[in-house]
Amino acid sequence: MFTGNRLDYGVNTFSQEGRLFQVEYALEAIKLGSTALGIQTKDGVLLAVEKRVESKLMVPHSNSKIFEIDSHIGSVYSGLQADGRTLIDYARVQSQSYWFTYDEAMPIKSVTSSVADYMMSFAGTDDDDDDDSRKKRMSRPFGVALVLAGIDDNKEPSLYVLDPSGTTVRYLAVAVGAGGESATSVLQDRYAKSMTLREAEDLAAEILKQVMEAKIDKENCEIALLSSKTQKFHKYTEEEIQTVISRIKKEDHEEE
Repeated sequence: MFTGNRLDYGVNTFSQEGRLFQVEYALEAIKLGSTALGIQTKDGVLLAVEKRVESKLMVPHSNSKIFEIDSHIGSVYSGLQADGRTLIDYARVQSQSYWFTYDEAMPIKSVTSSVADYMMSFAGTDDDDDDDSRKKRMSRPFGVALVLAGIDDNKEPSLYVLDPSGTTVRYLAVAVGAGGESATSVLQDRYAKSMTLREAEDLAAEILKQVMEAKIDKENCEIALLSSKTQKFHKYTEEEIQTVISRIKKEDHEEE
């Protein structure tokens, strides 16, 4: 897909065609990650993701993909796990700093912009920051796509996606990761702004069931909700996830 040359190694060097190869390679890394979904409904924003349990000796809970950023913001990522964890931690620090400074919750758009700026830190020069900043800066683009969902004080749900180039885009529904293309196709056909939370749960579970290599169960997927009513992040328990999975299996059986 890409032609190897010296321009591949420079994160600040454009090719003759106007491309940054390192950023494009980071985008390719996302396509190897777990499939993650975000669906905005009238009741809030639903996040869902597959968890790859690659060994029966692995503890499924240790491979979490959905995280709480603040009480009103949640996130899911696809791509390199260490990079995702770094961005999650950074977003949490920024949110808490905003609380301490302004005594109010940080708007989801501000969190998104702050993380996007941090994702672009690989493009900085060695002499433009202090020693601490240089130590924290990545020497390459982040190989991860970050989906941020939140409910601001106006109770309006928001869903954003950040990619390695630092680009932020707001969506009504989105899918990233290995099954991102097929999942997006399903979302385009079946998503509606008026859909209920239950319909979003069913749709997310059905999509994960289609794109996952393993059989979907309560241990290899995660679901979370940012509710417009409570303005709080809620991560589903295994029992709640099993309820959703059982529901779609029952519907499939009835169709047969």
